[in-house]
Amino acid sequence: MKKNRTPLAEAYFRFLQLARTFQADTSEAAMDANERALLEAVALRWFEDEPMTVREAIAMERLGSPATLHKRITRLRQKDMLVAFNQEGDRRAKYLIPSEKTLKMFAVLGGNMQKVQQPAIAQ
Repeated sequence: MKKNRTPLAEAYFRFLQLARTFQADTSEAAMDANERALLEAVALRWFEDEPMTVREAIAMERLGSPATLHKRITRLRQKDMLVAFNQEGDRRAKYLIPSEKTLKMFAVLGGNMQKVQQPAIAQ
């Protein structure tokens, strides 16, 4: 049976392949969707050279109540996915950044994305 693929359908199928790479086996750091979203938000802010404070993370209402977010931050720290620190001269604000373990996980996911993209680039 011949596959009738339009360019837009091809783009969507590549998107589905990319999305599947994020569901890769990361059982060592098993997270629910909201933990992953929180981790990604913290990591993105760190990547943009604007580390997120614990207060900002707890205020992310779309991911849960402040108490729930505090528990998620605690779990991510216990899993060694997040690191908390104080900036020099300011002991009031605690900042969150991704751990080395998190950066390695993102590197694996980035490699998976490149593998998925290679067939599309070859075309």
